[in-house]
Amino acid sequence: MRKLGLIGGMSWFSTRTYYEHINRIVQKRAGQRHSAPLLIESLDFADLQRLSTADEWKRAAEVLAKSARRLEKAGASAIVIGANSMHKVYDQVAAAVEVPVIHIAECVADRVARDGRRKVALIGTRNVMLESFYRQKLIERDIELLPPEMAFVDTLDHVIYDELVLGKASRNAQRELKTILTNLGQDGAQAVVLGCTELEMLVDVDASVLPVYDCTRIHAEAAAEWILGGE
Repeated sequence: MRKLGLIGGMSWFSTRTYYEHINRIVQKRAGQRHSAPLLIESLDFADLQRLSTADEWKRAAEVLAKSARRLEKAGASAIVIGANSMHKVYDQVAAAVEVPVIHIAECVADRVARDGRRKVALIGTRNVMLESFYRQKLIERDIELLPPEMAFVDTLDHVIYDELVLGKASRNAQRELKTILTNLGQDGAQAVVLGCTELEMLVDVDASVLPVYDCTRIHAEAAAEWILGGE
C-alpha cells in the first residue's frame, strides 16, 4: 500500500471522519487486520476559519503549502486537503509539492457525472457556494448548478461555523437543513452536493429527501483508492 498525507484539523471532527472512512475501506478491501498507512498533520483551525481578505488567504496558502511539503518529506506519495473551503488555495498547495494532491471537487464532480445527474445544488460554506474555485469543477463536467440562494448561504455559514466545527449538531440545524434540501428539490435539483466536510453530521445520506453526494465520503474513497493502488 502507498502512504497518504492528510492535511487536517479543519475541523478535527471532519479529520476524524476521514480517518475512519479511509480505514474502513482499506480494512474491507485489504483484510480485517489491515489499516491505512496515513500521515496526518492537524492544523490549528482557529487560524484558518472564516478567511475573507486577500492577505488572509495568502497566509492560509502558505500554511497549507508548508504542511504539504512536510508530509511529502515524511514520505507521503499523495496528499489530501481535508476541507472543502481550503481548496481555494489548491493550486498553490499542489505547486509546492511533487506528489499529486487529490482535489475534492474533482472527485465529487466525477461521481455526479458518472451517475448521469445534470442539475444539482451545491451547499457548504459561503466561499464554496459563491466562488468559482469549487463550482467550476462541476461546470466543467457539464453539470448545471442551481444559483446560490443568499438566505441559504447565510443559514449554512452560521450552522457550519457556530455549530458543526465545534462538534455540535442541534435539532434546529437539522430542521433548517431539511427545509433547505426540500426547497432545492422543488427548485429542480436532481441531487445535492454537501460541499462541507462537517455537513454529514446533519444529514442522513441514505435517507435524505434528495440524493446526496457526501464530499467527505467521496474524497475518502478516492484517498483509499490511492493507498490501495500500491498493492
